[in-house]
Amino acid sequence: MKITLITIVLGIGLSVFFFVPFGSVAEVNKNHKKEIISDDLVVDDSLITLIAVGDIMMGTNFPSENYLPAKDLLLLEPMHSILRNADITFGNLEGTVLNAGGKVKKCSDSTKCYAFRQPEYFVPQLKDAGFDFLSLANNHMGDFGEEGRVNTQRVLREAGFRYAGLESCPWDTMTVKGVKIGMTAFAPNTACLQITDYKTLQSVVAELNKTCDIVIVSFHGGAEGSSRTHVTRKTEIFYEENRGNVYEFARKAIDAGADVVLGHGPHVTRAIDAYKGKFITYSMGNFCTYGRFNLKGISGMAPAFQLTLKRDGTFVKGKVISTKQVGEGGPTIDSANGAYEQIKLLTKQDLPELKVHFLPSGEFTFD
Repeated sequence: MKITLITIVLGIGLSVFFFVPFGSVAEVNKNHKKEIISDDLVVDDSLITLIAVGDIMMGTNFPSENYLPAKDLLLLEPMHSILRNADITFGNLEGTVLNAGGKVKKCSDSTKCYAFRQPEYFVPQLKDAGFDFLSLANNHMGDFGEEGRVNTQRVLREAGFRYAGLESCPWDTMTVKGVKIGMTAFAPNTACLQITDYKTLQSVVAELNKTCDIVIVSFHGGAEGSSRTHVTRKTEIFYEENRGNVYEFARKAIDAGADVVLGHGPHVTRAIDAYKGKFITYSMGNFCTYGRFNLKGISGMAPAFQLTLKRDGTFVKGKVISTKQVGEGGPTIDSANGAYEQIKLLTKQDLPELKVHFLPSGEFTFD
């Protein structure tokens, strides 16, 4: 089969919402690994590869610059060979990009406040690592108010990233190998697309499906902590906040037309799942989180998922690349495959009906 390549559509309109979403960026740095080709070329059918990882917070200058890594410490460099080796690379940006200022959220003790303000010089490191899509839908994107959200979007836009998940940027798209891919994201937090709002979920996914070949839905949901590794299939409440029913959300997303569902938020690895032949991960843990995160035990283990999809989004196979963080944080390959072992165990416990084949190599397939 041959597919005529299409150019990226700028400023897609979504008439059912009061906001106007940010359109996808038309130009990509020439040195970037992803390829956008002009619309007068034709290519043969081929597979699409996606790398997906969880939470990224590379250091914060609030409440002290002591929470920043040394500037010559490139936290993502040990993972470059993995992150760059895909058509699309996804991560959750856990916190604002802002050098200074912003209205910090209320904290009972300012010296212990978990408010993340990542300096702008981290952004080229994300680009160099190979990231394309970033979710902004999470509980730390509002840590420094509207100024933080606006500046984060500005810096990412100028660097050529695709990002989504706020009311001001509900989705974004990119085209690779002639395949148009859309991404949206949800969370239970202010100014985000709401994880409990299934009507909006269905509308956004339906709108993306009008022009996209593959639709990715991301969510930041579920209770947090080392004791919250299980998918309960119920609404999860944490600090009196409704963190959604992630099992139900994933199915609603796929029923609406999503091809991949990528979860994060609990800060630990959770099970994987498949519904109608579509891939679901319920939590990808702490991938690159420096200085302010608990990285002990399972909290320091995280998967990098390598997914292979057909050009229409059909799942072909997956692979878990286990990573770990030690010390203050920063990912490295885990030779003990801790995240993979966690995923196998939790999937068997939480979704015993799922027909999944795990191979010693880290690869998996579904019946």
